[in-house]
Amino acid sequence: MTLKRRDILKTGAGALVGLAGAPMIARAADKQQFHWRMTSAYPSGSPFYSTGPGSASDFVKRVEAASGGRLKIDFYPAGELIPALGGFDAVRGGTVQMNWGNAYFWGGRSFAAQYFTAVPFGMDVMTVNAWLYHGGGQALWDEVYADFGLKALPAGNTGMQMTGWFKKPLEGLESFKGLRMRIPGLAGKVYEQLGVNVKVLPGGEIFPALERGVIDAAEFVGPYLDRQLGLQNAASHYYTPGWHEPSNVSELLINKAAWQQLPDDLKAVVQNCAAACNEISFAWCNANNAAALNDLTQNQGVTVHQLPEGVLPKLRELTMDTLSTHAAEDQQVAKVHKAYFDFKKQAKGWLDVSEKVVLNENL
Repeated sequence: MTLKRRDILKTGAGALVGLAGAPMIARAADKQQFHWRMTSAYPSGSPFYSTGPGSASDFVKRVEAASGGRLKIDFYPAGELIPALGGFDAVRGGTVQMNWGNAYFWGGRSFAAQYFTAVPFGMDVMTVNAWLYHGGGQALWDEVYADFGLKALPAGNTGMQMTGWFKKPLEGLESFKGLRMRIPGLAGKVYEQLGVNVKVLPGGEIFPALERGVIDAAEFVGPYLDRQLGLQNAASHYYTPGWHEPSNVSELLINKAAWQQLPDDLKAVVQNCAAACNEISFAWCNANNAAALNDLTQNQGVTVHQLPEGVLPKLRELTMDTLSTHAAEDQQVAKVHKAYFDFKKQAKGWLDVSEKVVLNENL
């Protein structure tokens, strides 16, 4: 009798465990899985953009790990699935769910989009992140893209960039007349007013164009990434400061319909992985630029110049005129413009008594 009772108890306990475990297994199996595709404006092997810490390939690995494999993203660098600057249409049309690039590439679709990559004489990386995450910038970005059926998130930042590479030294404002230069975004519109023949080329096409003399000057990012493209082998005059891009936000562009299909926990995974890449990529740039600049100037015959006297004031004047003109013509641009520069002005008061003191070595 005792043995039989024990057998019954064992069997009953096992049945209870099975019953208790079944709903847990069912719940895990019921969780929906997603398999997305993401294109890029940058070619395969591009540090910061396609490979390395905070890059597009890093992002997709983080998402898969953080989601437990429920969201897998196949990554296609520029040219593998669509052309480098085809991301906007591909995501909007649903050909792919995501694209990794920069909002100012879509300035022809919406002038206001450019404020979410870089604004000449605009905010630095610290301030633009504060605006996007806590100052209403993300909500405005969503508003700008709403009519296109798109959503975007900040997913990287190069920080301050350089003016660019020039085959011949600049003597003054006259040097810009007739100059053929690769320069995207708002800065290109400003340079055009100085007589520059502006070219918008994807990263992979910059070096051959500069080397062959198709262009006379080019802007890309900063010492490390510029050296990776080999721009120092096509031009030796390297100018600062990066008036045109005090920071440069990488954009994770998402099809809004696809985004809305994600459950909240996977949306959080995407948002958190994008935010991680935003911070990690900026740290990576800072960690590599100093050594790269030393190598360029000490070992590769590069000369670093400040822009000639009188150039920056004129560029600032033209920038503000250009922005004001577009703001006067478009209510959405006006709204974004005001929010952007109001936040910059507010932040400046704090930065003048904090970061500025440290950077000027006044401690």
